[in-house]
Amino acid sequence: MTGRVAGRPRWWPMLALAACATAPPPTAAADLDLELPARWAAAVDAAASASTGAWWSGFGDAQLDAVVDTALRDNRDLRAALARLEAAAANRTIAGAAGLPELDASFDPVRARRLFLGFPFGGGGVPSSTTTTYGLTLSLRWELDLWGRVRSGESAAIGDLQAAAADVAGARTSLTAQVCKAWFATIAADRQLELAEATVAAFRATADDVRDRYRRGMRPAIDVHQAAANLANAEANVVQRRDERQRARHRLDVLAGRVPGGRAGRAAPLPSTLPAVPAGLPSDLLQRRPDLVAAERRLAAAGCRIDAAKAALYPRLSLTASGGTTSTDLEDLVDEDFRIWSLGANLLQPLFRGGALRAEVARATALRAEAMASYGGAVLRAFAEVEDALASEVLLAERLATVTRAAEHAGKARDLARERWQLGLTDFLAVADGQRQTYLAEAARIDVERQRIDNRIDLFLALGGGFPAAADGARP
Repeated sequence: MTGRVAGRPRWWPMLALAACATAPPPTAAADLDLELPARWAAAVDAAASASTGAWWSGFGDAQLDAVVDTALRDNRDLRAALARLEAAAANRTIAGAAGLPELDASFDPVRARRLFLGFPFGGGGVPSSTTTTYGLTLSLRWELDLWGRVRSGESAAIGDLQAAAADVAGARTSLTAQVCKAWFATIAADRQLELAEATVAAFRATADDVRDRYRRGMRPAIDVHQAAANLANAEANVVQRRDERQRARHRLDVLAGRVPGGRAGRAAPLPSTLPAVPAGLPSDLLQRRPDLVAAERRLAAAGCRIDAAKAALYPRLSLTASGGTTSTDLEDLVDEDFRIWSLGANLLQPLFRGGALRAEVARATALRAEAMASYGGAVLRAFAEVEDALASEVLLAERLATVTRAAEHAGKARDLARERWQLGLTDFLAVADGQRQTYLAEAARIDVERQRIDNRIDLFLALGGGFPAAADGARP
């Protein structure tokens, strides 16, 4: 049994190793030199937490749900991300094909004419012979991946494919957040325009009252000019608010994959009830956020490319085989009398490449170090985004309560100033200032309401969406 082990040739383990299915690259998160916190610095109300995938449905707006669905179907940037995913899938197939046998077929018909110069065959002219031959050949080549060069390259391609899939998930999450922000920006713009138009109406009524009192000699001319100036400023503000509303609607149209036409948006109150925040530990963020999943997969793929570069330093063993027939008659191509074949093996050991192979190892190592630094930076930024959004949740709630009180007091001060002005107990400056302060306070309240909604959206985005903490589909 020389040359055999347990009834199998000695080279059988090498063939079995070469035929093994390639697995995705192992996780590289353990290499991250960061101590993750046990809990968030800003607490999350776990009692109100939710784990729903369609977190935007928590706003309770059916029209928003429809716009999000349209954007996820028609957005051009998302389509580009899906195309990149398809390209990554094709690259994975290409990388895996290098570990499979290559089989080629060739058919070679040849018609040739030969001249016999100097032969005394007699007759006129130069004697010649015309022949037609046909050849049919099958060629097989298979590189035995002894050192894992091909498998490492395929693993790297699988990591790139997983990263591209995570990029698509991240693009969907980001697009959803942008659509929600744009949707509520249009609503806020509508509310600001309504407020500006109501302010113009109030300023116009005041200006008419001032002019009437001036004609009756009850008020000086300065009051007329002040009232007219306030009215003109309010009318200019209406024009600005209309421009802001139109731009907000155009942005929403683009996100939804439509030609901008200002069709989106509607006059409605901003939601007072916001979707609940998904609970989870800080360490869950590494699997919840698609961008971190993508960065980790690219880091793992970079490690596989180091293995592939190192394996390229060792010999390559390839098996070759070919068989076929050649004949002057097509019918003889299937005749065994004309069959030819060959078997061979090829061992290639790189000896001198000008340092290119070792430079490739150094390059792959440097690229992995870059991927590691990028991954660590992305993790730090992700934690900062979550902490910022959680802290802003409390501060914005306090700020909203403050500006709401300010708007109430400003409205009361405006009414009192107008009553005192009508009784002649104060000048018109108090009335004008009261009207301006009321408008500014109401506008600030709408802005803070929208900022609070945007921050809740940012929090969902920072947490990676509303799916459960241990999302099975986070990594394909």
